[in-house]
Amino acid sequence: MAENTMFVSDNANVLRFTDELQSNAYPGRGLMIGCTPNADKYVMVYFIMGRSENSRNRVFVPTEDGIRTEAFDPAKCSDPSLIIYHPVRVYNGHTIITNGDQTDTIRDALAEGKSYIDALRTRRFEPDAPNFTSRISAVHNPDGSYVLSILKHFHSDPEACKRYFFEYDKPVKGRGHYIHTYMCDGDPLPFFRGEPKCVHVQDVPIEKYAEYLWDAMNPWNKISLFVRYVDAKTGETQTVIKNKHTK
Repeated sequence: MAENTMFVSDNANVLRFTDELQSNAYPGRGLMIGCTPNADKYVMVYFIMGRSENSRNRVFVPTEDGIRTEAFDPAKCSDPSLIIYHPVRVYNGHTIITNGDQTDTIRDALAEGKSYIDALRTRRFEPDAPNFTSRISAVHNPDGSYVLSILKHFHSDPEACKRYFFEYDKPVKGRGHYIHTYMCDGDPLPFFRGEPKCVHVQDVPIEKYAEYLWDAMNPWNKISLFVRYVDAKTGETQTVIKNKHTK
């Protein structure tokens, strides 16, 4: 993709989201939560990539309260257990975004008056040895605050689970936080390390923003992309979904 000056950082500690996507051929699944520079919109991004035929055989489909994954060709879906789920659901103004069926676990916990931490303490990383894919999750609240989390395994003891929670008590203008499942491609895949990455968020039309991100993703591994803008005052939403496979 050609260089886009709208994504140039004014702070060495803040990364360009498109650079992050272009420089990593296989981050796996990723999510970003942020806020536009004038604080009028909250921005939410979720994408999936895949290496196997089963993983690549997916599309995002809109639902009443978010999106779900669906097999593009049902005849080629060999194992739906870890690839078919609701990545995005909205409950009582809270937007829940995850890379697995823990979306429902968090939603159910909120409905019972519990917290996202209560919910994720009942969950672990995925049982897909030898990768043991981390579960990444986010909850965006109506006031603009948000939380990110990652559940991952120990290299020395795959039976042990490490749970990390990152809470952001207010949106920061022009900033977002990005987390993904894998550091890079590999065999087995190395899990994400460190805190969520601080990235620039720009105030551009959602269709253009989604196009920038989609073009920056590895063309062989990318599968689907979800981008949502939420008006900070009215709660009105705009959503763009991009799928590599189209019917």
